[in-house]
Amino acid sequence: MPHTPLPPRNRANAKSMRKAMTDAELKLWNELRAHRLMGLGFRRQFPIAGYIVDFACPEKKLVVEVDGSQHADAGDEARTKRLERDGWTILRFWNDDVIRDIDNVCQHIVIEAGLAGAT
Repeated sequence: MPHTPLPPRNRANAKSMRKAMTDAELKLWNELRAHRLMGLGFRRQFPIAGYIVDFACPEKKLVVEVDGSQHADAGDEARTKRLERDGWTILRFWNDDVIRDIDNVCQHIVIEAGLAGAT
């Protein structure tokens, strides 16, 4: 997938966010990294359309967001609509869901990626 040029500030922000992952983001990243989840290739803190998403699978145009209570606002709704307009599917999970039920979260990601039933 070709890369869109990024302003240096956005690139630096994404890089710093990779170094400061929450416990829930880190737990999910350990399941997603290195194609561990059904061979899906995910990137973390990935810039798309002026936003930085938590995790993205460019091949499937799938975005996974891990949210705390600060993400229940209108800004997230506008961001989601913009990404969906560009053809991305957005999955949101609460931090607590990732921490307590990572298997179910991963299963939901696999289903949305269209890999359910694959071996």
